[in-house]
Amino acid sequence: MSSFDRNSRVNKFEKRRKNTKLISTLIIVASFLVVFLIGLWIFGPDKEPKDDIAAPKTTVDDKTADNDAGTTDDETEDTEQNSSQNQEESSQSNENDTDKTDESFANENVETEPANPIDSSDNVIEAYTANWSPIGTNQTGPHTTQFDDDSQDWKEMEQAIRLATGLAEGDMITWFIGNGGDQKAIGTVTNKAESEIYRVYISWIDNQGWQPTLVERLKNNDKK
Repeated sequence: MSSFDRNSRVNKFEKRRKNTKLISTLIIVASFLVVFLIGLWIFGPDKEPKDDIAAPKTTVDDKTADNDAGTTDDETEDTEQNSSQNQEESSQSNENDTDKTDESFANENVETEPANPIDSSDNVIEAYTANWSPIGTNQTGPHTTQFDDDSQDWKEMEQAIRLATGLAEGDMITWFIGNGGDQKAIGTVTNKAESEIYRVYISWIDNQGWQPTLVERLKNNDKK
């Protein structure tokens, strides 16, 4: 065998070995590339679903916020309605308390006894007094007598007069209430039929209200 043939075989063998090595290298690189792509396909898309999952949370939060706002509005309306209802009930309660107070005074058994009249004229049929209690009061602070017939003081003075005379609220005509001295007042009243005429003396007791002190039954209504 000539040296040329030997060299030719060697060159062919080297080429085959290099080609085999190159193919092996390419196969390894391709394998790594395939593994990388598979890993990227499996693990890479996680971020997108998370974003998709997070999106409904915003919707839920928005709905929750809307529900909270609606609940707050409903609670505000309920509070306003309850406040208005409480005020009406309180007003009715005060009126009922006044009626009950009048009833309790009317039903109160107070023994009267004769007394000397302040007015010594012939117009006085008789005079009497009793151990009447102050009627109570809704007024606070220092007391100044008010002779305005729309005032709370006037209403309480009428209440004290009813206590002393026994007249019902619906059966009393107030003809006059005037100054009777320091923290004192005098009232002239009749029943609706004007057949019973009274002059009543009352005094103010601090924090307790008006208290009747003397009643004079009259022949004639001197305030008519």
